[in-house]
Amino acid sequence: MKLRQNLPLAIAGIAVMFAAWSCKKDNNSKSTTSTAPANTIQLAVNTKFGSVMTDDKGKTLYFFAIDANGTSGCSGGCTTAWPTFYQPNLTLDKGLDAKDFGTITRASDGAKQTTYKGWPLYYFSGDAKAGDTNGDGLESIWFVAKPDYTVMVTNSQLLGVDNVNYDHLLKPGNEVTQYITDDRGQTLYSFSHDKSKTNTFTVPDFSNNKVWPIDTVKTVLNVPSILDKTQFAIITVFGKSQLSYKGWPLYYFGQDNNTRGSNKGIAFPKPGIWPYTNSSSPVAPN
Repeated sequence: MKLRQNLPLAIAGIAVMFAAWSCKKDNNSKSTTSTAPANTIQLAVNTKFGSVMTDDKGKTLYFFAIDANGTSGCSGGCTTAWPTFYQPNLTLDKGLDAKDFGTITRASDGAKQTTYKGWPLYYFSGDAKAGDTNGDGLESIWFVAKPDYTVMVTNSQLLGVDNVNYDHLLKPGNEVTQYITDDRGQTLYSFSHDKSKTNTFTVPDFSNNKVWPIDTVKTVLNVPSILDKTQFAIITVFGKSQLSYKGWPLYYFGQDNNTRGSNKGIAFPKPGIWPYTNSSSPVAPN
């Protein structure tokens, strides 16, 4: 009889022990939760350059000015100093848009390479650790990859609408010339008849804008390190914004057909009327 009276107490004790064991098990299961892997392309804040693109280990990525046409101009020994970046399964930090990324197959070696806004991405062998940016500005053609360049530069052969090659003096000849493009490698031109921060070409109804469309950037964010950001400004043309450089309003050429690396406008209607711009361009006259 005494055993029957103590049975409920025994059962209650077992229930308490079971509950304590269950809580301990739940607590242990929570402690084994793993963290998510790092994004394959990240945005790092650099004291000199601001927001810079890196890989998942924080190694800096770069653009090559020769690549404005969307293909890689780095091959052979170049890739020893500048290894290519490729990641088939991209995961991105906040502030990056998947639509801006792509993949090319390199003509030189058949390997794949990831691109951003059409620019193939590279590492620099001289960067020893995460956060290094030792490759920026080298030979004035290598630049840290940033998501917020307002303009870029390219080093390319000038090929006019007349299908003639031109040198940097806009004389017939074969030569690689550096000039300013937009952030996606499309050539920007000045108009020789313009005045400082004054567009003299575009008409009020924009009926001639298809011939020489204005660059309607509204804010100057960042530029490659070999250019002076203070020489860029935004002007207003009949209610629309237009980017200017050294006082020169900047335009696209309609017959370039929004094609990366095309620079046909340098010879239309003849060389010198619509020249390219670069760090050596004169300041626009008042």
